[in-house]
Amino acid sequence: MNNAALIGNPNTGKTSLFNTLTSSYEYVGNWAGVTVEKKVGQLRGKAGQLTDLPGIYTLRPLSRDEGVAAEYLAVESPSVLVNIVDASNLERNLYLTLQLLEYGKPVIIGLNMIDVAKASGLQVDPEKLSARLGTPVLPLIARTGKGSKELLRAIEQQHPGEADVPHFAIHYGEAIERAIRDISRELAAGWEQGRPGLRWIALQVLEDNPAVIAVLPPQTNLNKLKAIRAEAKKQLGADGFDSSVEEHIRTVRIERIQAICSEAVDASQKKPHTMTERIDRIVTHPVLGIPMFMAFMFLTFQLTFDWLGNPLSDLLDGFITGPLTGGAESLLTNVGASSFTHALIIDGIIGGVGGVLVFIPQIFIMFLIISFIEDSGYMARITVMMDKLMEIVGLNGKALIPFILGFGCNVPAVMASRSIEQPKERMLTMLLIPLMSCSARLPVYALFAGIFFAESQGLIVFSLYMLGIVLALVLAKVFSLFLFKNERSFFMVELPPYRMPQSVTLFRSTWEKGKGFLRKAGTFILGGSVLIWLLTYLGPGGVADNMDDSFLAAIGGLFSSVLQPLGFGTWQSGAALITGFMAKEVVVSTMNIIYHAPDMTGLQGQIAASFTGLQAYSFMAFVLLYTPCLATVGVLRKETASWKWTFFSIAYSLTLAYLVSLLIYQVGLRLGFGLA
Repeated sequence: MNNAALIGNPNTGKTSLFNTLTSSYEYVGNWAGVTVEKKVGQLRGKAGQLTDLPGIYTLRPLSRDEGVAAEYLAVESPSVLVNIVDASNLERNLYLTLQLLEYGKPVIIGLNMIDVAKASGLQVDPEKLSARLGTPVLPLIARTGKGSKELLRAIEQQHPGEADVPHFAIHYGEAIERAIRDISRELAAGWEQGRPGLRWIALQVLEDNPAVIAVLPPQTNLNKLKAIRAEAKKQLGADGFDSSVEEHIRTVRIERIQAICSEAVDASQKKPHTMTERIDRIVTHPVLGIPMFMAFMFLTFQLTFDWLGNPLSDLLDGFITGPLTGGAESLLTNVGASSFTHALIIDGIIGGVGGVLVFIPQIFIMFLIISFIEDSGYMARITVMMDKLMEIVGLNGKALIPFILGFGCNVPAVMASRSIEQPKERMLTMLLIPLMSCSARLPVYALFAGIFFAESQGLIVFSLYMLGIVLALVLAKVFSLFLFKNERSFFMVELPPYRMPQSVTLFRSTWEKGKGFLRKAGTFILGGSVLIWLLTYLGPGGVADNMDDSFLAAIGGLFSSVLQPLGFGTWQSGAALITGFMAKEVVVSTMNIIYHAPDMTGLQGQIAASFTGLQAYSFMAFVLLYTPCLATVGVLRKETASWKWTFFSIAYSLTLAYLVSLLIYQVGLRLGFGLA
């Protein structure tokens, strides 16, 4: 059984192919940094396992996700490497290919995006490419699945441990070749059989690859290896090469690649201006680009909350509060359920969980639009347009990708920050991602905006999203000045060609994002709703006849005086915010249970009687900014590897939420907005 590894540059269609070749589904997007850790799936037909490695340009890592691929190759021993290359950018992709061919294991090359290459006037000859590289080259169109059966068959035909692996080697000149032999001898004694070939390891050492050097045997004399590198550099100078060891190796490889491409690629019919370039002239315009992006985002919120999301939510609301609740009440009455059971199911479970589920349409519409942005190639353009602004505040454009992902969920957004090369900017991005308004906050916005700002819901919610972004940029500047040392920053991102997302891929991606919300509804929100209902049902004196005498009222009341200056100093608001630490959706569940309304109309009426528009906006701003949810706190701890930074994230967000809500409410009062 084969243990295959899927590896290639970002944006080459690796993950799309992984989903086709295996029985699993992984996140797909038309931008760099989608895969931030290795993922393993079972090949169809029981041909073995396939490991999807993060997209990398070379084996020398610049970021944490790239380090995963290099370390995997150094430590593991895959039986076959499946290298996916972009036919429309072959010269750039082949640099990694040469490094993989030197690995010493069978390599199958998947020549993907042959349709894109053809559309741009490039003709790539797979047979000539195969002959020059000495390994199979199979044409593919990963998005449609074309060629995937042939690739799967080629993987199946590889037999682990076969002796006739083609030997591929590049001669780097006598100085480098001598250093390779010296390092190989130095490592030979402690080297395990079946691990990568010593020549490949020696090359990685000469290129000063930290991911590979870190996993060398403990008895390795690193000083001796450094001395060999230094001697190679000295010999290169004596031979008339004015370059470092790494630069020399790179130059030799590039010359080999250019020779291969001159024979295997016909660029005589290459078109001077592609469709991508024509679109980029408009959407990345230095003056119009950002306003167009802002207009697109505003349109997104109008669709989500006004034009399409609200009517669909009203239909779902009518079903939950009508047939579903009525049917449950009839069933409970017919089976003779106790008043406790009746109240638990109707007020606790259906009221709590149902109060959140009515906002599913808005959440899925938002995810659908985000998926479209990612898969079309527009996401990468946004990062380029925003790079200058991000640089001013101490970040770079690549930080915008986790920020936008944070609109869906902060947890994968924090993990996606691994694709940022600089430790300082990666840490800054992780700390600021919780300020991005995730989908869990959408039910809170939809509830309050629908009650108090019915005529301008999209605009109000858009303002909250912009508030989070603006505060993140301001804090990025503050943190970079006072908490982190100034470091040189560089920004490198690939601009993939625009592609019209396939409907199947688009809806599947939307479902994968949205099902996390449904999973929370069946776990966190369900469990939280039952617990919250019990806290309203019981009090210090036993069963609470009045909810004001319940445990939940006592807990919420501890914070009511602190929240008073913010405009929502009631125990109900305090209790909802405390329970929202589990998951922000639980804020709505808590309010639905506290006000124990039989339907959403009743809930809306009671909230309208308890808040003014100014208080509602202050409350929504607090929900936007205060403590990240429990899952986000957990992933922050894991990714930062520091309790100090995790607690700092909790503390600064609480402080920020309080100050911003205080400012909104107190200034609003003085401007006369507090009466309605």
